Amino acid sequence: MTGIASRFFIVGAITGVIGMLWGVQMSASADHALYPAHAHLNLLGWVSFALFGLYYHVQQKAAESVLSTVHFWMATAGLVLMIPGIVLALREIDETLVKLGSLLTVGAMLLFVFIIFRYRIRTAEMPSVSTISSRKV
Repeated sequence: MTGIASRFFIVGAITGVIGMLWGVQMSASADHALYPAHAHLNLLGWVSFALFGLYYHVQQKAAESVLSTVHFWMATAGLVLMIPGIVLALREIDETLVKLGSLLTVGAMLLFVFIIFRYRIRTAEMPSVSTISSRKV
C-alpha cells in the first residue's frame, strides 16, 4: 500500500490507537462524559479513514487523481477540527469548531461519493478470485 491509500490508513490507524487509549482512560476513570467525541474519533478516524485507504488501494486511477489528495486533506481537517470541537461543545464552551469540522467532514464524504462515481470500478476491471488468491503477499 502506497501513496494516498497509505496516508489514509496511517492516519486511521493512529486515530484508532488514540481512540482506544481514550476509551481505556474513560473506563479507568469511570468518567464517560466525552464518549461522543471518543465515538466520533473511532468512527471517522479509524473506520472511515481505513475504508478510504482500502478504496484507494483497490482503485488506483482514483488514488492517482488530484481529487484524492483534496479528499485526504479535507477529511483530515474535518477530523482535526471536529473531535476537539465536540469536546468544547459538550463542555458548553463553544460550537464553532464542531460546526466547521462537520461541514468539512460532510464535504469530504460528498467528494468521496463523487470520486467513487468518477472512477467507478467496472465489472471487466475487477480481478477474479483466482487472480487475487494467486498474488504473492
